[in-house]
Amino acid sequence: MNINILKCDSFPGLLPADIPSYEWMFEQRFNAAAQKLGLSVSYCLYNVHQGELPHNFEADEIYLVTGSNTSAYDTIPWVLSLQEWIRQAYAQGVVLVGICFGHQVIAQALGGKVQRHPQGWGVGIRQSQVLDPALASIIPDGTMHLICNHHDQVVQLPPRANRLATSEFCVNEGYTIDGHVITFQGHPEFTVGYEEHLILHHADSESADLKNRALDSLKQLQHHGDRVMEHVLTFAAQHIALRD
Repeated sequence: MNINILKCDSFPGLLPADIPSYEWMFEQRFNAAAQKLGLSVSYCLYNVHQGELPHNFEADEIYLVTGSNTSAYDTIPWVLSLQEWIRQAYAQGVVLVGICFGHQVIAQALGGKVQRHPQGWGVGIRQSQVLDPALASIIPDGTMHLICNHHDQVVQLPPRANRLATSEFCVNEGYTIDGHVITFQGHPEFTVGYEEHLILHHADSESADLKNRALDSLKQLQHHGDRVMEHVLTFAAQHIALRD
């Protein structure tokens, strides 16, 4: 199974020395999930923020839209081009996966609404209630723990979307559309060490109380990134099998 990573930011200056690239985190998490599921995966990288997008849509591949420091409602050229590409990909029925900014920009492109959240920075490991039975079956007690790092939120889902999970801080923690789109506000690809690095070294404008609560969450809760990636691969494989 080929996974097309549509990278929407390289996060210059934010990656610690032990993380060679942003896409590396996705590859490590997907490799572990694929091994557990008995799948073989390969990767193709597109630097979307530099104007690169896939020209063809393959029915047996995954198209994953990553996180970014850019907002989904920005009207800069590459974001507008990505939104048009998303509409075309959705019309073709290919497997679309959105993570954080990807979750938001897919919603924005398909008729939902994204805005700055008045409660501020969502950071640390956040608990959410899983509403989707298939995802709940692999998440302990149906309570998902995902590392989060965002200021924007999806406040209105696109037409035909089904909410995957919800929390008090973020109503739309994820959604699916028509069996071939799946998204998460949280970052299953992140490591606890990377989130800790961001909080300690790249959050000078945030309050000490907020940062301490986020750091405590990293110690107290188990990140479910591995289980979420397994679910994404299973979701994609099921859709691809139906199209064969």
